[in-house]
Amino acid sequence: MAEERGQRRYDGLRRTAQALETRVEIARAARKLFLAQGWAETTVRDVAREAGVSVPTIYSIYGNKLGLARALADAADLSGDVPQMLAELEDPTADPARQLRAMAGFDRRLYERAGDIIVLLREAGRTEPDLGTVYRDGRRRADETRLQVFSSWPEGCCAAGWTCGPQSTSTRASASSTSTSPSPTSAGGRPIASSDGGANCWPANC
Repeated sequence: MAEERGQRRYDGLRRTAQALETRVEIARAARKLFLAQGWAETTVRDVAREAGVSVPTIYSIYGNKLGLARALADAADLSGDVPQMLAELEDPTADPARQLRAMAGFDRRLYERAGDIIVLLREAGRTEPDLGTVYRDGRRRADETRLQVFSSWPEGCCAAGWTCGPQSTSTRASASSTSTSPSPTSAGGRPIASSDGGANCWPANC
């Protein structure tokens, strides 16, 4: 009886683990097929077959094929290790050079771990408006991140043609006019990159 109660106690955890495993398997299958066959040629049924699940299961979890693509885009952002970049940007001893290295390090990790997904979204977005929106959203938030960081630097730090320091505030506000979230700050009160969990800091040259 005691053993039975113990098994029931972990039923919820077991179901949660199984659900997560299913999500991972579906995402893995989608990534494999999107890259191998292309976005347009891959169907939800193809993904279901590759993942070993039913088509209704995919729809219940991700909604549709676009939902799958958005999930892969989110996973791409996380693969760059946003927490590490934020920790480096928020370090009160970080000068502009160190903050620039932090952003460059994020870009490098992102390209190494998920560059294929970003390229997929960029190319597919040329003919698929919804995917184009996913890609542009990532680029827009990347630009907002850079502007927030640049605005924290002393005037004169940036090369000709770039605006740094407080005077870049209006530029930042214009670029991020669609966002209503306040900018987080470092210990010194300087604005830093968004920490909303899905930073989408995609490199500008991608």
